[in-house]
Amino acid sequence: MSLSSLVIPVLLAVVAVYGMGRRVDIYSALTRGAEEGLGVLLRIIPALVGLLTAVSMFRASGAAELFSALCAPVLELLGIPPETAPLMLVRPVSGSGALAVGTDLMTTYGPDSTIGRTAAVMLGSTETTFYTIAVYFGSAGIRKTRHAVPAALAADLVGFVASAWAVRWLF
Repeated sequence: MSLSSLVIPVLLAVVAVYGMGRRVDIYSALTRGAEEGLGVLLRIIPALVGLLTAVSMFRASGAAELFSALCAPVLELLGIPPETAPLMLVRPVSGSGALAVGTDLMTTYGPDSTIGRTAAVMLGSTETTFYTIAVYFGSAGIRKTRHAVPAALAADLVGFVASAWAVRWLF
């Protein structure tokens, strides 16, 4: 048995012993935490369903390909492969949608191509902005995001450009 397979059981045992030492009803605390978790889940599911539906509709309508064609001149100017435009559009909204687009790019162009490597680095260095904001702000009950969305999208844009430049520079 390896040390890594013992981490979770040891952690649970330490928490249980600590809770008993402090005279905490561990089972009640566990069920209360699970109940709060389900409440958070019920608050954020509508936003998540809406996001995933919108991403699926956008890809199925062909709008992603149109967007890619329109953005090609600007992307080439920035040193970003234009074929990654659908990934850049889907990534802030859906992690699974972005993974599907990235997989498609790597299948089409190869994982060792500039496009495949750029897609892989983009997936690893950017965030699913709207999903994350929906989950975190929804669970905290925050309705107005103020500057969080523009700041997060600006960070994603920097991540996309830096990914393309890093791939060009390193490979």
